Amino acid sequence: MKNVMPFLMFQGTAEEAIHFYTSLIEGSEVKLLSRYGPHEVGEEGTVKQAVFALKGQEFMCIDSNVQHDFTFTPSFSIFLTCENEKEVTHLYQSLAEGGDELMPLGDYSFSRKFAWVVDQFGVSWQLNLP
Repeated sequence: MKNVMPFLMFQGTAEEAIHFYTSLIEGSEVKLLSRYGPHEVGEEGTVKQAVFALKGQEFMCIDSNVQHDFTFTPSFSIFLTCENEKEVTHLYQSLAEGGDELMPLGDYSFSRKFAWVVDQFGVSWQLNLP
């Protein structure tokens, strides 16, 4: 086995999500971004394959060229351990905007500050300030 990485399948919003995530999380980058061209199976200009890294953790994603009735589920989430209150608050506000709040930012018995949100693209995030 060469490597293991999470794979996210979007329906037309992959590039927007990639740029949102990499601009939001310091130390992140787009490593590969290829788009469907004319006469290919996917809609021209959408993401054929992409790899991006958030704080060194690589993710692969695509825009699905097949329409389907399923999307992301909160049972799989991206867990971020934050360094300070300013960071956790900023990430919470940014990721929750246009999305959904599963657990509001607060003091929980297992964490000084914690939140669980689903962002505008349907991806679930757990934010933790231990």
